[in-house]
Amino acid sequence: MGAGPSAQGTVIDGKAIAATIRGEIKDKVAELRGSHGKTPGLAVVIVGERKDSQTYVRMKRKACEEAGIASFHAEIPETATEAEVLKTVRKFNADPKVHGILVQLPLPKHMNEERVLAEVSLEKDVDGFHPENIGKLAMKGHEPLFAPCTPKGCIELLKRSGVELSGKNAVVVGRSNIVGMPAALLLMKENCTVTVVHSKTKDPKRVCREADVIVAAAGSAQMVKKDWCKPGVVVIDVGTNSVDDATKKSGYRLVGDVDYDNVKKVASQITPVPGGVGPMTIAMLISNTYESGYRAITGKK
Repeated sequence: MGAGPSAQGTVIDGKAIAATIRGEIKDKVAELRGSHGKTPGLAVVIVGERKDSQTYVRMKRKACEEAGIASFHAEIPETATEAEVLKTVRKFNADPKVHGILVQLPLPKHMNEERVLAEVSLEKDVDGFHPENIGKLAMKGHEPLFAPCTPKGCIELLKRSGVELSGKNAVVVGRSNIVGMPAALLLMKENCTVTVVHSKTKDPKRVCREADVIVAAAGSAQMVKKDWCKPGVVVIDVGTNSVDDATKKSGYRLVGDVDYDNVKKVASQITPVPGGVGPMTIAMLISNTYESGYRAITGKK
């Protein structure tokens, strides 16, 4: 980093860190196969034809393949009943070759997501959304079997970028069940002092100005501005929002929840969008699946 006003924050390369983690898991999977003759397995349940969901599922299968993890797949038509989806989940619950089950969200409107997710057995909840996993995440002295992949990826990015978390002020922007709330709980487990900013927060700018670490996960394009950030802050941007851009062939481009070009002038470290948190989510899914497989195959914690 240069000196003076032109100094720019170091970009945290999520792609490179995720590739390193996936390489580490590949080695561990090979070791497990060598010692026990078995490999971890991940089952993905996808309902309907949503293009974005299908893209995510393809990426997950590819990541499994590269790590040597067995991949199971159930494609269910949008017209299916909730009972059919539950039956598929139960089948994977009962299959000893499957160590992780992922139900690709969102589900069609006529299905109750909570009911379907609750059907996934606790031991195979590699997404970390089972109420018992979230409950243990919230309790001092307890560890969940799995932490949700995106927030877990945020913490991993911070640690692997050399960010000291203990005693720091962390602000999480957004309180969703999938990212904001579990990110706040994970930061608390790292001994941060955590504040959550949400739609009813009176003065979000003032709160964010106090932060040593900001995790932006509100789903609001470029909401976190430069004057929300004190010099030296570390910024993890979870947002993926499309904004119109006539210069792009697609007619849009992806931006995060942070005004990246300006915030990077004051941040010490910052994640880009795309190429920051995104690749980490899949790396953590693979990591959770390995841990689950390891527990089941070796009988060790």
